[in-house]
Amino acid sequence: MHLVQRIAAIVLTLGLSAGLVGCGFHLQGTNPAATPLVYTKLQLVLPANATALENKLSVYLTAAGVQMSNSNDAYILRVLDYTPRRIELNGKLVETLLRLSVTFQIEDREGHPITEPRTLNASRSYQYDVATVNTDDQENRYLNQILVDDIAQQITRQISANRLPKASTSNTKQPASQ
Repeated sequence: MHLVQRIAAIVLTLGLSAGLVGCGFHLQGTNPAATPLVYTKLQLVLPANATALENKLSVYLTAAGVQMSNSNDAYILRVLDYTPRRIELNGKLVETLLRLSVTFQIEDREGHPITEPRTLNASRSYQYDVATVNTDDQENRYLNQILVDDIAQQITRQISANRLPKASTSNTKQPASQ
């Protein structure tokens, strides 16, 4: 009898769930990944050594609902500093520490900052034995791609969540809310 009660509970739960879905019921709320309306059009301005970041940002920002545009009403996502670092610690094993630091802000078309500069950091490390392993370059390239991907996702999340502090200068044009 105990098995029959379990099966009856499962069938009842599935039947009620199907009934709710069938009648069009859904939970209402806001999408936490939705981009604020003021940043729906962005132009990317990055240093010459940051092409990998530019490609990743284009993909992630477009997926978040941002239109990449050079029009006059587009805000500018400017990367002020892009600093990759590689530190090696030698011993019996070589440990390599990779770090990427990116500082960015959002500006209006005239170059006035809309948000305060924000610095994001990512790091990864790996070890290898110089005598036995010959994959340092492959590991280095792979982890650098991971770092760039991580920073691009962090920037996209902060823009999407509107977590960037507004610029505090008095001559800054504030974005118009829609």
